[in-house]
Amino acid sequence: MVTKSRLKLLKSLSRKKNRDDHQLFLVEGYKSILELSQTDLVRQQVLVTEGHHALDSLPTDIISKKDMSGVSTLKTPPGYLAVFEMPVKKEINVDGLVVALDDVKDPGNLGTIIRLCDWFDIKQIICSEETVDVFNPKCVQASMASLGRVQVDYVNLEEFLKDAQLDIYTTAMDGTSIYNMSLPENGILVMGNESAGISEEIMSLGSKISIPQYGSQPSTESLNVAMATAVVLGEWRRSTEK
Repeated sequence: MVTKSRLKLLKSLSRKKNRDDHQLFLVEGYKSILELSQTDLVRQQVLVTEGHHALDSLPTDIISKKDMSGVSTLKTPPGYLAVFEMPVKKEINVDGLVVALDDVKDPGNLGTIIRLCDWFDIKQIICSEETVDVFNPKCVQASMASLGRVQVDYVNLEEFLKDAQLDIYTTAMDGTSIYNMSLPENGILVMGNESAGISEEIMSLGSKISIPQYGSQPSTESLNVAMATAVVLGEWRRSTEK
């Protein structure tokens, strides 16, 4: 039986302060729960509503649809919800290619970027302190199980980059085309805020690169930050293949 106090705790995890206080976060959807359970993250509890059996291989607690609706962060709960412990803090890994995010605000964008880094075998993301919380429910949903394979840390990004030993590449509309560059295997790629881009202070710390726009009369102002990250990482990996 799941107690009322437990349900109250789980409902409170929709807020960052409570997630940080309890070092817990929620995952919804059977596929996300199943895949995340196969990573190093610690699964604390799985809740399902009656009639949902896709997670019968895991220990589960059955709750009512009403209780699930009270705990779920989704408008239409999928019937599967799990509680995971936040990973223990590790030393930041600056080997290979690293992605840095300057004030990315949309949790869906952050979650998608985490999945992209997982796809392109990038183990470390460095976020500015102003970037959205990685354990925001929308970010967790967008990142899927990649959240358990990619390390995400929050730092004073400007100070971190000043001390970095790797070459830094900042993305900008007026940068050098990524298709006309010799990119290194190791480096830090900086992506910026959805509307403001990268701050001037951080922009000055690296070499500016861009995704060229095509067409005789281009009208699109910019690319979504997650979409731009996909293009840049794809070209980066292609150009450094041996």
